[in-house]
Amino acid sequence: MNSHMMGAAGASAGSATLWGLVLTVHLLGMATWIGGGAYALFVLNPSLRLLDNTQRVSIQLQTLKRYFLLVWHAMPLVLISGWLMLFFREGGFANPDWHLHAMQGLGLLMAAVFLYAFFGPFRKARRAIRPQPALFDRLRGLVTLSVFLGILVVIDAALDHNFG
Repeated sequence: MNSHMMGAAGASAGSATLWGLVLTVHLLGMATWIGGGAYALFVLNPSLRLLDNTQRVSIQLQTLKRYFLLVWHAMPLVLISGWLMLFFREGGFANPDWHLHAMQGLGLLMAAVFLYAFFGPFRKARRAIRPQPALFDRLRGLVTLSVFLGILVVIDAALDHNFG
């Protein structure tokens, strides 16, 4: 194998590693975002019903604070890594098939839901002396919507995968 071919093979391996790492960041960010929401909905919320209202509110606020902090980090990583793959692997917005456009649209919708939840009901709940249960119900609904959208993204990604 001549040095030119070895260089090309090395560059190709380096490129594959780079894109593998970008995809890893993307998938871990999505797992954090969707998994954190699913945990809150299906594990934490039912458990909180066992506590009195004061304890429940305190734990809900602390849990949401930590979850939203995670999403504040995961969301830009997911969006940026997705756009990197879209532009540098797929050639931009004009070339990819509908699956990638759907993933991007759903991801942006998830980001909008998160921003609304954070700057709307969560901010009101944190500022309130006695947050009303309706605020937490609204937040639970928004987290449910986000998890549902995330599941649609995963389904879309799986349908786009070439197993053959």
